[in-house]
Amino acid sequence: RVSFSSAALGEDTSASCGDLLLKLHSQFPGDIGCFAIYFLNLVKMEPGECMFLAANEPHAYLHGDCIECMACSDNTVRAGLTPKFIDVLTLCEMLNYTPAPPSSKLLTPTQSRMDPCVTIYDPPVPDFAVMKIEIPSTVKLYLVSAMDSASILLVLKGAAVGTSTAATSEMTLRPGTVLFISANESVSLRLSVSEGMLLFRACCLL
Repeated sequence: RVSFSSAALGEDTSASCGDLLLKLHSQFPGDIGCFAIYFLNLVKMEPGECMFLAANEPHAYLHGDCIECMACSDNTVRAGLTPKFIDVLTLCEMLNYTPAPPSSKLLTPTQSRMDPCVTIYDPPVPDFAVMKIEIPSTVKLYLVSAMDSASILLVLKGAAVGTSTAATSEMTLRPGTVLFISANESVSLRLSVSEGMLLFRACCLL
């Protein structure tokens, strides 16, 4: 699981755990999961930062906006802060109890050598990677390059008309649009606004 923040994620680290406990208790009255903050790292992510969480690692999203990509999973075991079923026995058996500093979970992005608009977040697992595509306002025509794997494109900002060899007609892309791109398929974007575009692409780097 990888999370990318497009706004502040988490709580202000200057706030005490006591303040956070009161806030969580107001949202989830009587939920024992409120006390998990005393066992977990409290992390505030800045825009553009990324965190990788391996399997069997407990985590809770508290506040803000983020892009999240997750590999296929056969289960979700909840520990608290939820009205849904909490399976304590399974949770205790599967958890990873190895402590680690928050910095060890942050993922350093790399700039694509092929495309200056692309930043790559490549976690230490083969299942997936995520690309952030920032198209400046000066670019009116952009090519989403073909890859060996299928991918999913999510539009966060901007608008464009897209064409590809696999599509039978033009596609209108706007904030909230999700586009499936087949392996070895490229998509040409003709930007229709002057603000540029921000997209995220989930894929597998074969």
